[in-house]
Amino acid sequence: MSNRREFDIAFVGLKPGIHVFEYRIDEKFFAEYGQQDFSNCIANIKLVLEKNTGFMQLKFDVGGSVDVLCDRCGNTIHQQLWDEFNIIVKMTDNPETMNEQEEDPDIYYISRGESHLHIADWLFEFINLSIPMQNICGEDEQGKSLCNEEVLKKLAQMNTNIDKADNTIWKGLDKFKNLDNQ
Repeated sequence: MSNRREFDIAFVGLKPGIHVFEYRIDEKFFAEYGQQDFSNCIANIKLVLEKNTGFMQLKFDVGGSVDVLCDRCGNTIHQQLWDEFNIIVKMTDNPETMNEQEEDPDIYYISRGESHLHIADWLFEFINLSIPMQNICGEDEQGKSLCNEEVLKKLAQMNTNIDKADNTIWKGLDKFKNLDNQ
Protein backbone atom coordinates (compact mmCIF):
# COMPACT_ATOMS: atom_id res chain seq x y z
CA MET A 1 0.00 0.00 0.00
CA SER A 2 1.24 3.47 -0.71
CA ASN A 3 1.80 5.85 2.13
CA ARG A 4 -1.21 8.13 2.08
CA ARG A 5 -0.43 10.94 4.47
CA GLU A 6 -4.07 11.78 5.19
CA PHE A 7 -4.28 8.46 7.09
CA ASP A 8 -1.09 9.01 9.10
CA ILE A 9 -1.46 10.47 12.57
CA ALA A 10 1.63 12.23 13.92
CA PHE A 11 0.99 11.24 17.53
CA VAL A 12 4.39 12.44 18.85
CA GLY A 13 3.25 16.05 18.58
CA LEU A 14 -0.04 15.39 20.37
CA LYS A 15 -0.44 16.27 24.02
CA PRO A 16 -1.68 13.55 26.37
CA GLY A 17 -5.47 13.42 26.35
CA ILE A 18 -8.29 12.97 23.88
CA HIS A 19 -8.01 13.93 20.21
CA VAL A 20 -10.75 13.51 17.58
CA PHE A 21 -10.17 12.83 13.88
CA GLU A 22 -12.86 12.50 11.22
CA TYR A 23 -12.53 10.78 7.86
CA ARG A 24 -14.86 10.51 4.87
CA ILE A 25 -14.06 7.40 2.88
CA ASP A 26 -15.31 6.88 -0.68
CA GLU A 27 -14.61 4.57 -3.63
CA LYS A 28 -11.15 6.08 -4.31
CA PHE A 29 -9.91 4.79 -0.95
CA PHE A 30 -10.51 1.15 -1.96
CA ALA A 31 -8.67 1.32 -5.31
CA GLU A 32 -5.38 0.24 -3.71
CA TYR A 33 -7.04 -2.76 -2.06
CA GLY A 34 -8.36 -4.25 -5.30
CA GLN A 35 -11.85 -5.43 -6.22
CA GLN A 36 -14.40 -5.30 -3.40
CA ASP A 37 -17.73 -7.08 -2.84
CA PHE A 38 -19.51 -3.73 -2.57
CA SER A 39 -19.78 -0.42 -4.41
CA ASN A 40 -20.74 3.21 -3.81
CA CYS A 41 -19.25 3.23 -0.33
CA ILE A 42 -19.55 6.45 1.62
CA ALA A 43 -18.18 5.84 5.10
CA ASN A 44 -17.90 8.43 7.82
CA ILE A 45 -15.34 7.48 10.44
CA LYS A 46 -14.89 9.25 13.74
CA LEU A 47 -11.68 8.31 15.49
CA VAL A 48 -11.26 9.22 19.14
CA LEU A 49 -7.60 8.83 20.11
CA GLU A 50 -6.72 8.98 23.77
CA LYS A 51 -2.99 9.44 24.18
CA ASN A 52 -1.45 8.19 27.41
CA THR A 53 2.12 7.53 28.50
CA GLY A 54 3.30 4.37 26.73
CA PHE A 55 0.02 3.58 24.97
CA MET A 56 -2.93 5.00 23.03
CA GLN A 57 -6.58 3.99 22.98
CA LEU A 58 -8.30 4.31 19.61
CA LYS A 59 -12.07 4.15 19.20
CA PHE A 60 -13.39 4.00 15.63
CA ASP A 61 -17.08 4.82 15.03
CA VAL A 62 -18.08 3.70 11.53
CA GLY A 63 -21.18 5.06 9.81
CA GLY A 64 -22.35 5.59 6.27
CA SER A 65 -23.72 3.43 3.48
CA VAL A 66 -22.70 0.94 0.85
CA ASP A 67 -24.31 -0.94 -2.06
CA VAL A 68 -24.10 -4.75 -1.97
CA LEU A 69 -25.70 -7.55 -3.97
CA CYS A 70 -28.60 -9.57 -2.59
CA ASP A 71 -27.40 -13.04 -1.63
CA ARG A 72 -30.59 -14.57 -3.07
CA CYS A 73 -31.39 -12.73 -6.30
CA GLY A 74 -28.42 -10.48 -7.11
CA ASN A 75 -30.31 -7.16 -6.89
CA THR A 76 -28.37 -4.18 -5.58
CA ILE A 77 -29.22 -3.35 -1.96
CA HIS A 78 -28.37 -0.12 -0.19
CA GLN A 79 -27.05 -1.05 3.31
CA GLN A 80 -26.25 1.18 6.25
CA LEU A 81 -22.86 0.92 7.94
CA TRP A 82 -22.74 1.15 11.70
CA ASP A 83 -20.22 -0.30 14.12
CA GLU A 84 -17.61 0.53 16.74
CA PHE A 85 -14.08 -0.81 17.07
CA ASN A 86 -11.48 -0.31 19.78
CA ILE A 87 -7.74 -0.78 19.52
CA ILE A 88 -5.03 -0.27 22.09
CA VAL A 89 -1.65 0.70 20.64
CA LYS A 90 1.28 0.02 22.95
CA MET A 91 4.85 1.23 22.48
CA THR A 92 7.63 -1.30 22.94
CA ASP A 93 11.21 -1.99 21.92
CA ASN A 94 10.37 -5.14 19.91
CA PRO A 95 6.98 -4.62 18.22
CA GLU A 96 7.32 -7.43 15.65
CA THR A 97 7.83 -10.09 18.33
CA MET A 98 5.09 -8.67 20.53
CA ASN A 99 2.57 -8.52 17.64
CA GLU A 100 3.33 -12.16 16.78
CA GLN A 101 2.84 -13.28 20.38
CA GLU A 102 -0.24 -11.16 21.14
CA GLU A 103 -3.45 -13.18 21.11
CA ASP A 104 -5.82 -10.24 21.50
CA PRO A 105 -6.53 -8.74 18.04
CA ASP A 106 -7.45 -5.43 19.66
CA ILE A 107 -3.92 -4.81 20.93
CA TYR A 108 -1.23 -3.64 18.53
CA TYR A 109 2.42 -2.82 19.24
CA ILE A 110 4.60 -0.17 17.63
CA SER A 111 8.22 0.80 18.14
CA ARG A 112 9.08 3.46 20.70
CA GLY A 113 10.87 5.30 17.89
CA GLU A 114 7.72 5.59 15.74
CA SER A 115 6.28 9.03 15.24
CA HIS A 116 3.28 8.28 13.01
CA LEU A 117 0.40 5.87 13.26
CA HIS A 118 -0.82 4.61 9.86
CA ILE A 119 -4.54 3.79 10.15
CA ALA A 120 -5.59 3.15 6.51
CA ASP A 121 -5.51 -0.65 6.89
CA TRP A 122 -7.62 -0.45 10.04
CA LEU A 123 -10.14 1.78 8.25
CA PHE A 124 -10.32 -0.73 5.40
CA GLU A 125 -10.83 -3.63 7.80
CA PHE A 126 -13.42 -1.87 9.95
CA ILE A 127 -15.50 -0.73 6.98
CA ASN A 128 -15.56 -4.29 5.66
CA LEU A 129 -16.52 -5.64 9.08
CA SER A 130 -19.35 -3.09 9.31
CA ILE A 131 -21.12 -4.53 6.25
CA PRO A 132 -23.83 -7.00 7.31
CA MET A 133 -22.88 -10.65 6.74
CA GLN A 134 -26.22 -11.54 5.14
CA ASN A 135 -27.66 -9.29 2.47
CA ILE A 136 -31.20 -10.10 1.34
CA CYS A 137 -33.80 -7.81 -0.21
CA GLY A 138 -36.45 -6.80 2.28
CA GLU A 139 -40.21 -7.17 2.05
CA ASP A 140 -42.94 -4.72 1.05
CA GLU A 141 -45.86 -3.68 3.27
CA GLN A 142 -47.79 -6.87 2.41
CA GLY A 143 -44.85 -9.11 3.36
CA LYS A 144 -43.96 -9.94 -0.24
CA SER A 145 -40.26 -10.28 -1.02
CA LEU A 146 -38.64 -7.44 -2.97
CA CYS A 147 -36.25 -9.93 -4.62
CA ASN A 148 -36.19 -10.23 -8.40
CA GLU A 149 -39.25 -12.38 -9.21
CA GLU A 150 -37.69 -13.98 -12.29
CA VAL A 151 -34.70 -15.15 -10.26
CA LEU A 152 -36.95 -16.50 -7.49
CA LYS A 153 -39.00 -18.45 -10.09
CA LYS A 154 -35.82 -19.89 -11.59
CA LEU A 155 -34.53 -20.89 -8.13
CA ALA A 156 -37.85 -22.59 -7.34
CA GLN A 157 -37.74 -24.42 -10.68
CA MET A 158 -34.18 -25.57 -10.05
CA ASN A 159 -35.15 -26.75 -6.56
CA THR A 160 -38.04 -28.88 -7.91
CA ASN A 161 -35.76 -30.30 -10.62
CA ILE A 162 -33.34 -31.42 -7.93
CA ASP A 163 -36.17 -33.07 -5.97
CA LYS A 164 -37.43 -34.88 -9.08
CA ALA A 165 -34.01 -36.04 -10.23
CA ASP A 166 -33.47 -39.80 -10.00
CA ASN A 167 -30.27 -39.82 -8.04
CA THR A 168 -29.00 -43.41 -8.22
CA ILE A 169 -26.05 -42.67 -5.94
CA TRP A 170 -28.33 -42.45 -2.90
CA LYS A 171 -30.89 -45.08 -3.97
CA GLY A 172 -29.30 -47.94 -2.02
CA LEU A 173 -29.10 -45.98 1.23
CA ASP A 174 -32.86 -46.21 1.89
CA LYS A 175 -32.50 -49.77 3.19
CA PHE A 176 -30.24 -48.50 6.03
CA LYS A 177 -32.70 -45.82 7.14
CA ASN A 178 -34.51 -47.84 9.80
CA LEU A 179 -31.68 -50.06 11.05
CA ASP A 180 -31.36 -48.09 14.30
CA ASN A 181 -34.99 -48.90 15.22
CA GLN A 182 -34.53 -52.68 14.93
